[in-house]
Amino acid sequence: MPTRLPQRAGLEGGIFVTEANRAAFRTQAGFCRAMGAPFTATVLETLSEVLNADTRTGARVLNWSGDPMAEALTLRLCGGLHALARSGKDDALSTLYADQMGDVATILRDTLSRWDDQLFPWLDSPPQTNEVGRSGALMAGLIVAADQLAMPIELLELGASAGLNLNLDRFHYRLGWLETGPLTSQVRIEPAWTGDAPPDAWPSIASRAAVDQNALDPSDDAVAERLLAYIWPDQPARLARTEAAIAIARQYPARVEQGDAADWIAARLSQPQAAGTARIVMHSVFWQYLPGETQTQIEAAILEAAERATDDHPLGWLTFEPEPPAISPMLLKLRLWPGGEALHLATSHPHGTSIDWLLSSA
Repeated sequence: MPTRLPQRAGLEGGIFVTEANRAAFRTQAGFCRAMGAPFTATVLETLSEVLNADTRTGARVLNWSGDPMAEALTLRLCGGLHALARSGKDDALSTLYADQMGDVATILRDTLSRWDDQLFPWLDSPPQTNEVGRSGALMAGLIVAADQLAMPIELLELGASAGLNLNLDRFHYRLGWLETGPLTSQVRIEPAWTGDAPPDAWPSIASRAAVDQNALDPSDDAVAERLLAYIWPDQPARLARTEAAIAIARQYPARVEQGDAADWIAARLSQPQAAGTARIVMHSVFWQYLPGETQTQIEAAILEAAERATDDHPLGWLTFEPEPPAISPMLLKLRLWPGGEALHLATSHPHGTSIDWLLSSA
């Protein structure tokens, strides 16, 4: 997780602000530009200059007391602006986002003033993108588990948001030379790939369940639109893939329970496990947002269940997370019990657009 930006206090228009909150927009712009989102980077850079305390939204951003990077302050506002652009309510903003060129500063100043009340609530909660591209790495990990265990999987996802990745066995993949998954799927995941391909095995998912502190229902049009608004507008392939994944989630609903991940996984792992079924706990870009105490509780619950694992009742822990304190790249890791061997399977772009596979097929 990034460290807090250094603060430089000052006064603007008689209102106390921190330079750190402006700097966060410039820092996030650098990340977006490096990740292939130049228009979003320009929006962020412009916001760092045009935000002022004349609006409720601007004042709240500039006086934000928390860590602006760790709390994704910049991306909260970006989501609100993208949602407004997608709605068509503001012609100038919609045209700017469609063309991805124009007088960005003038349009954003006008938008922040005219649509203050609509943008303000977007600062209440961090983004939930439910990035479907991560399923490329997660599926590769499940393939390894399926190859080693050769039995159906009970899949348990932590921090699942709207549960789009719970349907990862309904997506089509090209993972190196391995092409796999339903040929008719509208979700096609083809990351840039280096290294050997995963084994030619396909996981049979017998059941799936998930939890999130703010569980979302993708069958709700407002929720679906919110998910899409958090995707950067200059990445149309991600938008199209998420729209297709939402359609699949509506056809095959996988309910995400609202609750505390530590309590939920402890309760799930304490339930009887069918013989001949592998129980696999999965999470992606989730761990870094948890308090240390919650991390400890989840790990303890998994390790306690691992002690009970047998060849007929195996347990797996599949993670797609950064190595603290970094926020990128993501490390795909898998542990399987009995045995508990830890496999570092791959290193990946946070959105799954490129994957460096580390496991040898030899």
